[in-house]
Amino acid sequence: MEEKDSNQNQHTDDEYEKVCYICRRPESKAGPMFQMPGNMCLCHDCMQKAFDAVTRGGMDFSQIQNMPYMNLNFSDFTKMNIPDTQIPQKKKIRKKAEDKEQPGFDIRDIPAPHKIKASLDEYVIGQDQAKKVVSVAVYNHYKRVFYKDSQEKQDDVKIEKSNILMIGPTGSGKTYLVKTLARLLDVPLAIADATALTEAGYIGDDIESVISKLLAAADNDVEKAERGIVFIDEIDKIAKKKNTNTRDVSGESVQQELLKLLEGSLVEVPVGSNQKNALTPMATVNTDNILFICGGAFPDLEDIIKERLNKTSSIGFQAELKDRYDDDPDILSHVTGKDLRTFGMIPEFLGRLPVVVTFRKLTEPMLVEILSKPKNAIVRQYIKLLALDEVKLIFEDEALGWIAREALGRDTGARALRAIMEEFMLEIMFEVPKDPGIGTVVITREYLEKKGGPRIEMRG
Repeated sequence: MEEKDSNQNQHTDDEYEKVCYICRRPESKAGPMFQMPGNMCLCHDCMQKAFDAVTRGGMDFSQIQNMPYMNLNFSDFTKMNIPDTQIPQKKKIRKKAEDKEQPGFDIRDIPAPHKIKASLDEYVIGQDQAKKVVSVAVYNHYKRVFYKDSQEKQDDVKIEKSNILMIGPTGSGKTYLVKTLARLLDVPLAIADATALTEAGYIGDDIESVISKLLAAADNDVEKAERGIVFIDEIDKIAKKKNTNTRDVSGESVQQELLKLLEGSLVEVPVGSNQKNALTPMATVNTDNILFICGGAFPDLEDIIKERLNKTSSIGFQAELKDRYDDDPDILSHVTGKDLRTFGMIPEFLGRLPVVVTFRKLTEPMLVEILSKPKNAIVRQYIKLLALDEVKLIFEDEALGWIAREALGRDTGARALRAIMEEFMLEIMFEVPKDPGIGTVVITREYLEKKGGPRIEMRG
């Protein structure tokens, strides 16, 4: 009978999460817990703080006898005459219903390249060549993963890993494309900033922190993380520094450290924490099946490309003009590995990024389409916001063209569109809820040019 009650209690406990006794966070947020005597659980962060307090001499051991539960034998709580209210109890937080076990990730789960591009077209305007290259590269990468997992024995054909390097001006859609891609494929995504990475032993994030972010995005599921995507932004900021007499701990050395991740290696990262210590459990992640995408604006790369192309000019009537490429909007498509080495990227690093994708600078027609065509376009977002107040919002075509031209002048790509919209929609979003009689608001070019106000139509 006692064994039956014990099994029933065990089954009941399995339905609830463990909660940290100090910070009160559940296991789903704080990660795996340390089980202490007396049904008390501690998360890794709180245990680390306690460990730091002891090692730094910040704990007054003479006060231990005055601390709650420090002088008690938790295993003997039932034998002691202590009120139940003073005994640490687990806060009952029911676990989320787990999905039924589904079959493993299969090649059929990855859509064909043309389907990937069609899905990207719904969210990303323009950059057709970039979307085509990325679609093929991603499809081939996951085919390689499935092919590798299905081979019990090594055969003659071994498919090499193909990481991606994205080059394009700021605001051209590099990060947005990767985010959309990860969402469509339903794989974990980690976005890291290369400017924060430094050589091991120096202040800043080490290289393994990139994998830690991916593991956290995969809910600490190592197998899921090993099939995820890592996007390292601002990769151009770790180029070799020129004419420097100090140690380059955030430039060439970071490129050297990234080689092992890009090539594929076993990396030990902490689980549920960003600190490595004896109290934090470690997980080994194999980066061989992780798709790495590096992106950067690469300023001044255009001048390097133009200088190389102009060297081919000859003398005579058939000579190419030296200013031929000055106004070429697709100048980045002529980039070569030599240009990137001149910029400051080491050959070993470029060799592990064989797929190079270039993004074109956004034009006025593209910016107009970005405003209204994608599924989550900025204009649609504001229309939805005012629709919740039962107000219809309309943008005239001339108004959209004016916003696109203004954004083009700011030279920050599509990011300028949001800033301009926030600026001009502020008064409308503030004033419209005041008057319940307003039925329609029309944004005109005169309002944007500050020569008038928006056209208001009342209900009825």
